[in-house]
Amino acid sequence: MDWKIELVAVPVTDVDRAKSFYVDQVGFNADHDHRVNENLRFVQLTPPGSACSIVIGEGITEMRPGSQQGIQVVVADAEAARAALVANGVDASDVEDQPWGRFVFFKDPDGNGWALQQLPAWR
Repeated sequence: MDWKIELVAVPVTDVDRAKSFYVDQVGFNADHDHRVNENLRFVQLTPPGSACSIVIGEGITEMRPGSQQGIQVVVADAEAARAALVANGVDASDVEDQPWGRFVFFKDPDGNGWALQQLPAWR
């Protein structure tokens, strides 16, 4: 039996600001934005090529905005990914070389932390 992670909640204070950040600056696809009722808005965003999406919105999670840390996305080229982020106004770290890959780190406007990993060649 396969177990596939398909959706991760990311807590934010301002849904429209966060949606704009993830779509316009980071490059995620805006898959779904639906207000279910006055207390529930569901916004699903997906990194290009990913089978797993994130959900932001209202009434989605009880986590404190900015408390989601360490979501990791695998990219083919850490330098190119960093360059794209920086070109779109994202404050991204320099590329860090580790034995288990090359990494770039950034945060969304609420402080939720992300890591981009370029897998090592030996993998």
